[in-house]
Parts: sequence; C-alpha cells; structure tokens
Amino acid sequence: MKALDTQLTATINAFMAEHYALGEQVFEFQNTRANFDGDRTLVLFPLLKATQTNPKQLGDALGAYLVQHSPWVYAFNLVKGFLNLCINDKYYLSFLTTIANNPTYGHVAKTAEAETVMVEYSSPNTNKPLHLGHIRNNLLGYSVARILEASGKKVIKTQIINDRGIHICKSMVAWQQFGHGETPQSSGLKGDQLVGKYYVLFDQHYKKEVAALVTQGKTEDEAAKEAPILLAAQALLRRWEANDVEIRQLWEKMNNWVYQGFDQTYRDLGVAFDSYYYESDTYLLGKNLIQEGLEKKIFFQKEDASVWVDLTEDGLDEKLLLRSDGTAVYMTQDLGTATQRVKDHPEINGMVYTVGNEQDYHFKVLFLILKKLGYAWASDLYHLSYGMVDLPSGKMKSREGTVVDADDLIKEMEATACEISETHGKLDALSVEEKQALYRQIGLGALKYFILKVDPKKRILFDPEASVDFNGNTGPFIQYTYARIQSILRKAPELDSIDIENSRLAEKEREIIKLLADYPGVVQQAARQHSPALVANFVYDLVKKFNSFYQNISILGEQNPNLKALRICMSRKVGETISLACGLLGITAPERM
Repeated sequence: MKALDTQLTATINAFMAEHYALGEQVFEFQNTRANFDGDRTLVLFPLLKATQTNPKQLGDALGAYLVQHSPWVYAFNLVKGFLNLCINDKYYLSFLTTIANNPTYGHVAKTAEAETVMVEYSSPNTNKPLHLGHIRNNLLGYSVARILEASGKKVIKTQIINDRGIHICKSMVAWQQFGHGETPQSSGLKGDQLVGKYYVLFDQHYKKEVAALVTQGKTEDEAAKEAPILLAAQALLRRWEANDVEIRQLWEKMNNWVYQGFDQTYRDLGVAFDSYYYESDTYLLGKNLIQEGLEKKIFFQKEDASVWVDLTEDGLDEKLLLRSDGTAVYMTQDLGTATQRVKDHPEINGMVYTVGNEQDYHFKVLFLILKKLGYAWASDLYHLSYGMVDLPSGKMKSREGTVVDADDLIKEMEATACEISETHGKLDALSVEEKQALYRQIGLGALKYFILKVDPKKRILFDPEASVDFNGNTGPFIQYTYARIQSILRKAPELDSIDIENSRLAEKEREIIKLLADYPGVVQQAARQHSPALVANFVYDLVKKFNSFYQNISILGEQNPNLKALRICMSRKVGETISLACGLLGITAPERM
C-alpha cells in the first residue's frame, strides 16, 4: 500500500514538525494484524527517542492528529507501540478507480536506465533427457526472470549446457557398441530420450562387467576401474580432448539429437532462453584467470604443480583450481564463464545462478574468488539455491533409469487434468482442439503452481494427483476462479456514467481492494528475495477472498447500479491481477473451464 503510506507519511511529518520541530522522518508501516481493528499500522518504537516521549502519549496525539488532518483516517487504536489506523471507504474506492484502467498494474515498465540481470537456469547434461529435478530448476529460473522483469529490470535468460566429459562419453560408447546405427528417426524416440537410453544401457553393462571381474578375483575397487566399457569411455574422452575428427563428429551428431529433444521439452514446458553457453567452449576459459591469480599471489601452487586457493581465513578451506596435469575443474570453468558473460554483456549488473542446494559451497567459493580477483560485479552475484524434488518412491537416479521423465510427467499432468476437467467443467461448447489446449493449460498450471508455491529452499515431495485438485491451494483452483470471473464479465452489462467513489464497501470488498493494493509490493519483494512463492501465495489469498465474496455477495443481481458497477469493476481488476500474477509463474489463465 505504498501510495497510502506516502500520503500518511506527509501528514505524519507535518505533525512531527509542528509538535517536535523535527525534519522529515522515514516511518515503518505494516498491515494491521487480522485480530485488531484497523487497516494500516504505524510502528512507533523508532520515533520515541527523537520525540522523547512514550508510546501512549505519542500514539494518542498522533492518532488524533491523523483523524483531524488526513482525509483517509477516520479512527485509530493503540496497542503498545503500534498505532492502528482505520482507513475510510473513500480511500479504497478512489484507489480502485485509479487502478481500474491500468491493465499492467503492479508491474514496472522498463526504462533505458534499468539494471540488467542475467538469470541462468536449466543447465542440463547432454547424456539424458530432462527430468523432474530439471523441471523445478527451469520453472524457478524462468519465473524469477519474469518477476525481475516485472520489478523493472532488464533480464537476459541463459543456460550453460554441460556437453562434454566422461558422462557424455558413456552414452556415446554405449551407442557405438550396441546402437547398430539407431537414430531418433529410426527409433521414433525424441533425441534426448534416445541418448538417455544408451546412458542407462552403459550403466547396466558396466555393472555386469564389474561383477564378472570380481568373480575372476579382482577387488571391487579394481573391477570398478578396469571394466572394459569404462576404459572404452575414458579412451573416447581422450580422443575427444585431442580433437579426433571421428569422435568429434559422433559427439556433435548425438548432441544435436539431444538439443532437438530439449527444445521440444522447453516448448512444452513454456520456458525460453535468450542466450546459450556450452561447457565445451567454456571449460578452458578460466585457465588465464588461474595464471592471473598466481601472479597476484591470490592462488598458490603445490609441489605436484596443482593450483589452489586458500580460503581458510574466510571460514572456508583450500580449493583446487587446476589439477597437477594442468586440466581444468568445474571451478575453473565457472570462473571463466562468469567473466566471459560480462565481456559478452557489459551492461550486466548482476547474475542469478539457479542451481540445487548441493552446490551451496561451490557458489560461496566461486563468488569469493571472483571478489579476490578484483571484479566489483562479483558482489551482485546470487545463488538461487533450491531443495530437491522427491517422489513417494524415493530419490531419482538417471543412470539407473529411475527418474521421472519431464516429457512423461507433462503428458501425465495433461491426462489427469483431462480426467478431472471432464467431471468438473462445462466444456460441451469447446472443440476437441480447444479442450486439448485447455487440458494442457490446466495440467501445466497444476505442475508449475505445486512447485512454485513452495519456498525455493525447501525440499518438495511431488504428488501429481493432489496438484490437479480443483479445490484448495492448487493451480487449477486459481485458474478456475479466473475463468469464473471471465464468465461474469461476459454477462455483465455495459455501464456508463457510474459513480463508484460514493458507494459503501462491504467488508469482503474492502479486503479484496486492500489485497490488490499490496500487489506491487509483493512483486518487488519477490524480486528482492528471488522467490516465486511470494507471488503464488499472494494470488492464492486473492482467489480465496474473491471466492468468499462471490459466494456471499451478489454481483450481476445487484439492483443498485453504482454497487453493481463497483463489483464488476472490482471483479475485472481481480481477474487482471490473477492473470498478471499467474504470468509471473509461467501459468496460463484460461478464459473458460
């Protein structure tokens, strides 16, 4: 309620100047708690020292002054150091009139001077299809990018694709040995699904070979290192690093299969990117930085020629940056990629890395090293750390083929939405194509909301069936409310020369308008905290309040034309806000359900 707070601040500063000869002050406001009378609460404690008074004396005098001098405050009550202010209907009606014709209310238009932030998410390996864990990563990163844009920032959405390394070579060697030239076209599989099939096949054969070596007298450790299929993958990796033409061609062919599969999944999921980085291009970029750090004595070299950084004085430990044979590690790559991104986009003011919480330590080290190397922008790097997604059956493992495939999950959500919609909705007027599109919207809305309503730091136990419930804290419940509002608006009459500012508000109407007033602040707070959960929880609260209003107060049946106009206007604004908030979560709000 920033607009109200600004107006109240001016009146309170006039009081402070008149009674205490004080200059302009900054005041702390908050919404009045539900169990107290009032709408907006002023926290008095920070003012006591400057005014040299006590909470009751200050609160009584200031409350009386506001009732007399503010056009909006009609009463007050004091609870210890909290001054609860009762705001009259005229303010809320004036506010509703002000925002009624602003379809992007709550979102800040970008200016030429706006800060630019790069948001990284997805970052898959090219040896397997995307799975449920990738879905949380993509949905979080994409939603945070949308929220940052709505807060007024320019955003560059990017990913780094892990397209090299031993795990890639495992899929390649399995395809060489068992694929018989199979392709996505010949198999009917998406490219990423086909390559993932051979990653699982590698693991199956590897385990058989290890077991066979153990029966021949090898220890477990020896067998694990000497399995022929693993040795073949390691040899293939060496040939790749030596730029062997044949291996590079196979690598490019299989990676292109995967990219085509990824692109389809991204389209189905409704996420997109503005730029791409590839580990095969970036894994050597950090080597020059390592040399620079050695010269500046930020890093040190051990007797075996490996390079390290000592972060013990910073509460961390020693971290390897370059192996003794001169090969790069992940930290080397990430250092190089970060500096390359700033070279590519010098306008960047910050970067957000959407990566699971098992990498918390890695990013502490990365950001600290970049600061030690003297990059001022390192202070604006943020790790959007998130918890894993669990299933009732336990932890997922890609190499064992026990993951929940992203494509399969999207299809399952769509099928579940179809089943439930047929029993709840009134879809007879829709064509088969329209119904199919609606099932996709509902299924994806359920999936996205279930994941994004949870604080990113928390672990999730995903329950597909519960997520598609049309009642409760779910995406379909929110979508259904939006569709209900659109149905009301389609039946609403055209209203001319209305006067809603002299109407009287029912308590349920007041609650809705108060919540609408909070929306811009929610967007800004969600951007600061990189938390789509704040938007999700806001839109759920808004939907609950609207449904309570709808069930208790007539809209189209109201006889008073001004009250009818008020309720139609308010319903339209609630619908617009639901749509905007859902858009920040990547959720489509359907017109009919």
